Amino acid sequence: MPLTKIPEDLRPAIETLWDYNQMGHEIRPVDIAIGLGSHDLGVANHAARLYGRKMFPRIVFTGANAPTTIERFPRGEAVHYSEHAVNLGVPPEAILVEPRATNTKENIDFTRELLAEHGLLDGIRSVMLISRPYQQRRSYAICRKAWPEVDVTCSSQDMPLDYYIHEIGDIERVITMLVGDTQRIWVYSANDWAIEQDVPDEVRAAYDQLVDAGFTDRVLPE
Repeated sequence: MPLTKIPEDLRPAIETLWDYNQMGHEIRPVDIAIGLGSHDLGVANHAARLYGRKMFPRIVFTGANAPTTIERFPRGEAVHYSEHAVNLGVPPEAILVEPRATNTKENIDFTRELLAEHGLLDGIRSVMLISRPYQQRRSYAICRKAWPEVDVTCSSQDMPLDYYIHEIGDIERVITMLVGDTQRIWVYSANDWAIEQDVPDEVRAAYDQLVDAGFTDRVLPE
């Protein structure tokens, strides 16, 4: 039976991973924003708000589809994100669409290719990665490895865990994705796909507890 609320015995572990995966970066103006595609349309909402605050002059929305997004965004995550941002007031000329990426490494690599095609790459010294809240740490680590020349800031919608779950409408999906993103912090660095980051003991313990509880759909073989 699908979960209808967070299990109270697992709440401390879930909140530990939720807090760990957010970087807590101060929002400041950057040269370009990169909206990372996913099932969460809140990424486009947040990007539009920050554009309205003049935090960046241009946004690249990047993402094709994953099995979890093909029904919701049949023309691709980046395309739907860009259209949503335009509806929220972002000028079309301030948006670039990268529609091929199927993972975060490709999000970064293909965005760099697109910026180069438009003659913009050489002017980029700072980027803001806009993502789901629990994707911040993983995307930061990948971007720092793949694009070490730039200063990287991460940002997401600022909301408590319970409110975010309410917005998404699927508790198990959020917990499962949270577990998978946490594991990727050490798996990706071990494979030299991302920079290494500190993983406190309490984070490892929380991860293990949620794996033992069965939230393993996004867990990779190690």
